[in-house]
Amino acid sequence: MSFPERFSPYQPTALAVLRIITALLFIEHGTQKVFGLPPAPYEITTLFFVAGIIELVGGILVLLGLLTRPIAFLLSGEMAIAYFMVHMPINFFPANNEGEGAILFCFIFLFLVFSGPGKWALDNRQRR
Repeated sequence: MSFPERFSPYQPTALAVLRIITALLFIEHGTQKVFGLPPAPYEITTLFFVAGIIELVGGILVLLGLLTRPIAFLLSGEMAIAYFMVHMPINFFPANNEGEGAILFCFIFLFLVFSGPGKWALDNRQRR
């Protein structure tokens, strides 16, 4: 068995861990905007508050692995919009505009749209 083949059986578990950790980090952004925990280093406008609701609810659903694909699609789009509205006007380069997080969230959620939730997801119970 080749070296890469040894890791293949762990793919669903690794995908679940990626989904769970991403969701936990994303939920933190939602709680920051909705509840002020942790305190935000910027003013929370109505648009940020609405984004916070989407991040909090969407993050919880992704964490649970419930409706993962459609919610991940929505969250990917939110992060693309956030990047172009908030970060891109500051500077073209993500390293200079602090937009790396938005880009990473966008593409991790987009990956989840195509891959599904992996193990330990409520979506898997619905299929049975």
